[in-house]
Amino acid sequence: MRARTRPETPEVEAVGRFVDEEVCPHADGWDRAENIPGDVLRRVGELGLWAPFLPVEAGGAGLDMVTLGRLHEEVGRGCSSLRSLLTVHTMATATVQRWGDDEQRERWLPELSEGTTLGAFCLTEPDHSGSDSTAAGTVAVAENGVWTLRGRKTWITGGQVAGLFLVFAGTATGMSAFLVPADHPGVRVTPVRHMLGTTASMLATIEFDDVRLDPSALVGPPGWAAGTVMTGALDLGRYSVACGSVGIVRAALAASAAYTSARSAGGGLLRDLPQIRAKISEMVTARDAARLLCEKAGRLKDAGDPATIMATWVAKYFASTAAAKAASDAVQIHGANGCGPDYPVARLYRDAKVMEIIEGSTQIQELTIADEAYREVSG
Repeated sequence: MRARTRPETPEVEAVGRFVDEEVCPHADGWDRAENIPGDVLRRVGELGLWAPFLPVEAGGAGLDMVTLGRLHEEVGRGCSSLRSLLTVHTMATATVQRWGDDEQRERWLPELSEGTTLGAFCLTEPDHSGSDSTAAGTVAVAENGVWTLRGRKTWITGGQVAGLFLVFAGTATGMSAFLVPADHPGVRVTPVRHMLGTTASMLATIEFDDVRLDPSALVGPPGWAAGTVMTGALDLGRYSVACGSVGIVRAALAASAAYTSARSAGGGLLRDLPQIRAKISEMVTARDAARLLCEKAGRLKDAGDPATIMATWVAKYFASTAAAKAASDAVQIHGANGCGPDYPVARLYRDAKVMEIIEGSTQIQELTIADEAYREVSG
């Protein structure tokens, strides 16, 4: 069930049909298999979903950020694992497009735009908090015109299938970013299994064992990545997660409305109980409010307004917590059936918890948003 709250663009309509027909019926199976089939990933490419924000001359459709967010919302409605692959691919592709040099753009954008090469974002490390984005045990040393990269990254979404890694490493002058092909000598990929949620996002641990890179692998000047590449890419990823969380709210609402319209209790339908109607009303309100916050962040991105950074924090905070509550309520509404394999709400519940952790945990978001509030008051 897809609620029609406004006219949609042709792109959003097409993706909505794809999600209804080719994603929703299979998402639970992908979840159990911990894998999304290659033909589905190729289908995403046929729809132009991997990088529609790129300019037409770079292989994209030149879509604005608000529309991109709606596309990620639609995919998130059907499968958070698939949306997660879109998120990290978007982060890597946007980095090449915005900060890569001409050679890097020419080399990688055609494949990234088509999805024949998938990108992954390699920041999190096993020995550092995921929220401490500037901590880097992975290092790159420059010597005789060659960079030597060594270290390990973990919880890398899409790491099992990506062909290009955007890797952040400490260098003598600070954090730097490198483009590393997955088949480069010294790169080792180990799948991560049995995750709580987004189990089909094909996570991996990536090890770099004295990987030798020529200067063309470096994105921007050495030591330049922390305040530019990392900040911009994480903001875009946070926006995608926020929009995908709206999709989870929508899926929880649709599942709950359908279930309570068919299930009876005490001589009447569940939908007629006041407690159920209150939960449905909360989901509708959360869906609409979260989407409005995402659209605000998207409009600010399209305008090039730096206020988009905080707007995206707020959108992600609200949307991810709304998704967690909506999914939890959906399980409660389904009762024991909500804990079993025959309804999608158990998957939504597990995926929604992940949304509260990735791209800035709920607690980090609270600190960041409060800091901004105090700056506004004191300023």
